[in-house]
Amino acid sequence: MKVIVLGAGVVGVTSAYQLAKAGHDVTVIDRQEGPALETSFANAGEVSFGYCSPWAAPGIPMKAMKWLFMEHAPLILRPKMDAAMLSWMLKMLMNCTAERYAVNKSRMLRLADYARVSLAEVRSETGIAYDERMQGTLQLFRKQQQLDASASDVKALAADGIPYEVLDPEGCIRVEPALKHVRHKIVGGLLTPKDETGDCFKFTNALALKAVELGVKFVWGTNIKALDVEGGQIRGVVTDKQTLRSDAVVIALGSYSPMLAKQVGIKLPVYPVKGYSLTIPITDASRAPESTVMDETYKIAITRLGDRIRVGGMAEISGYTNDLGPKRRATLEHSVTDLFPGGDVKKAEFWSGLRPMTPDGTPVIGATKVKGLFLNTGHGTLGWTMSCGSAKVISAIVSGKKPEIDATDLAVSRYA
Repeated sequence: MKVIVLGAGVVGVTSAYQLAKAGHDVTVIDRQEGPALETSFANAGEVSFGYCSPWAAPGIPMKAMKWLFMEHAPLILRPKMDAAMLSWMLKMLMNCTAERYAVNKSRMLRLADYARVSLAEVRSETGIAYDERMQGTLQLFRKQQQLDASASDVKALAADGIPYEVLDPEGCIRVEPALKHVRHKIVGGLLTPKDETGDCFKFTNALALKAVELGVKFVWGTNIKALDVEGGQIRGVVTDKQTLRSDAVVIALGSYSPMLAKQVGIKLPVYPVKGYSLTIPITDASRAPESTVMDETYKIAITRLGDRIRVGGMAEISGYTNDLGPKRRATLEHSVTDLFPGGDVKKAEFWSGLRPMTPDGTPVIGATKVKGLFLNTGHGTLGWTMSCGSAKVISAIVSGKKPEIDATDLAVSRYA
């Protein structure tokens, strides 16, 4: 079939690659001039197959109230008269129950574990490199209360067969030797050893080149105006330059997916949750992380990417804005210098991106009520983690085949 993929972030490019492998004639459209220039550009760098949880969790409403008054808050809320924002927040609160958390986390872990296998396949068949490491994620606890609260995550990991290890401070230092300098600040940690790290921008660009070799065409610098639908069937995509015909369309536009879906009567509860990052050159390798350290207190990931450290995190609910506030930079600098002192943070590159979040934390992948129109979006903070698995799922669905994992509860119909 002729398939158009809308969006050239990591989710769009992996989708195009898998669709081309399945034998389809694939075109990718993006408003930027190259791959991964928006949310996929400078994310935290962690590929979290095990450290994979919904933001909507029991106790989060109370924690959120406290976070809003912290100097270095992991959550920033800028409320506005925005019906989409208010609706999304209400639906998220409804998912903050133990029952919903268990269902959502299990769903996420299923897809993430499939993505782990799928990423390994892509790496094996393409040979691409992207500053990748396979040394796990260490969720670091500064307070005993945090360590105690991790019991629910441990239970979920065990139930889904995901490897993990609960560590004391010395165990944390064994995994991340640079933490010996701050031994007194650590009470323990949770290690998910199958997690990986890597530069999402490098990966997406390298895979885009492989996709081109498979015949994928990329249309850059082009704004998407509308979906061409006739008689309940997709016919193509209208852009600011031309109308492209196709048999199928996959929307992989991240936070901007709802606008296009709304045109054809599809309510997609995806809303942007802004994250920030610093990219810092390593000046002393002995004081740098080996893999990813997740600072649980500030919800900030500190990741080794070759000769750089990527510090990423925070959740700012403020709509479609990409401003770079100095307070957000200060929080990132505080977390990394407090755990890994000695780096030159003044030389860091500061960035922000809009993560496409669903109220339950799970992406939306599958067919829609419009024949030939498909969704692969709403991955939140886990687009990089879930991209290769999501791509194989959507490729199978577009091809009329049954995915290798159960994907029925990933469809947009779960919100109907």
